[in-house]
Amino acid sequence: MTGGSEEDPFTKPIGRWSVFFYGVGHMLNDITASCWFTYLLLFLTQIGLSPRDAAIVMLSGQVADAFATIFTGELIDRFGHFKIWHAAGSILVAISFSSVFGGCLPCSILHNDSLTLETFSYSMFAAIFNIGWAATQVSHMAMVNCISLNSTSRVALTSSRNAFTMVANLGLYAIALVVFGVIKAGSKEDTETQYRWIAYSSITIGCCFVVIFLMGTKEPRLRIDLKQTSRARIPWVYWFRKLLYYQVAMVYLLTRLVLNVSQAYLAFFVIDDLQMDQSAKALVPAIIYICSFVVSVLLQEIPWNGRRLKAYYTAGGIIWIFCGAAILLLPRDISSFMYAISVFIGIANALMMVTAISMQSVLVGAEVGGCAFVCGSLSFLDKMSCGLALYVLQSHQTTSPRGQLNNNNQQSVYLSVTRYGLGLVPALCSFVGVAVTFFMELEAAGSLSKPLLREPLLE
Repeated sequence: MTGGSEEDPFTKPIGRWSVFFYGVGHMLNDITASCWFTYLLLFLTQIGLSPRDAAIVMLSGQVADAFATIFTGELIDRFGHFKIWHAAGSILVAISFSSVFGGCLPCSILHNDSLTLETFSYSMFAAIFNIGWAATQVSHMAMVNCISLNSTSRVALTSSRNAFTMVANLGLYAIALVVFGVIKAGSKEDTETQYRWIAYSSITIGCCFVVIFLMGTKEPRLRIDLKQTSRARIPWVYWFRKLLYYQVAMVYLLTRLVLNVSQAYLAFFVIDDLQMDQSAKALVPAIIYICSFVVSVLLQEIPWNGRRLKAYYTAGGIIWIFCGAAILLLPRDISSFMYAISVFIGIANALMMVTAISMQSVLVGAEVGGCAFVCGSLSFLDKMSCGLALYVLQSHQTTSPRGQLNNNNQQSVYLSVTRYGLGLVPALCSFVGVAVTFFMELEAAGSLSKPLLREPLLE
């Protein structure tokens, strides 16, 4: 650094290439997480596990992820080295994910096909996968606050990450569309082959982007270069005394519930409840993520402040409330209307996710010594709540709605657990999230760069 104000290197807008390289760093996590939430429950029930056993596998992964985020966040705050944690987590994800969808390895070794052993095997690999996933997620999210102090640039980084999340999801559904079209699932072995190819393809693509991220992104120096008072490790109790911490945590938790629960039941809904073509379980999610990608890119060009974060989050929440009501009331005879609903779901998802994560940056401000703990603790709440919510919903999913609908064809709207999971739960979470946001005082929390930039965030 040469000349100028001491804060200039940290408060000026960052370049487009820096934003790009950061944004691709979560692609492996995103593409595997998309497969996890979209297809795991469907895959496990298709190969013979009961809905409750499938829920146990999902819950084991979520619980492991939750505790790993706290542990990883504490270690990153103590020792730093974001890129090392990111690389280590990515390696663990790549190694373990193929076993989550690749069939029961202990069953093959022990020549035992019992459902108990299958449930244990999938739960074990699900836990290992999620531990690696947590290390990558926390290190990547915490990086935002140590790359720049500029509030608008932090939103840029978050928006770029969200945009590439949509790219990852679209990539997954493109892979799934090809695999489902080429390999027909006539048996349990065929189903395992389908998802094994999806898993291998996802890992290969994701690892390529991890390499790009590691080569193009420098280890953040902000944590080292800031004054000692700002970079010193901040104790947990400091955050627990702040009202804004609880408000941001609640909004982030509810937002993740909206996205993850809806994603988990989307494939069930279009196939079982609406009885759409098999291709719909890839096409409908693809429309959602195309719309989310477009919105995420547009959000990068907006100068941000606390008021705008609240306004855009509220807009996304209100859109989701209307989408949830439409899903609850959508009859099978106009199931094609689901394509239109998916457009608005994609818009709402991007608005809520980008602003919810950006609120974390407002909370952290210049106190980068605790950024990893904030990301880790909020992710802990996210993983535990999503895991428990999916377990409760899936435990009540005893039979397929398709069979009940076939026995009563005149019943065009069947209020299944799937319909509640995709419609009611996200709508209620959105409503509560909007209510909490209304009482936030993001402006009082202070701008990250003073004065706030009024030009677009990228040069």
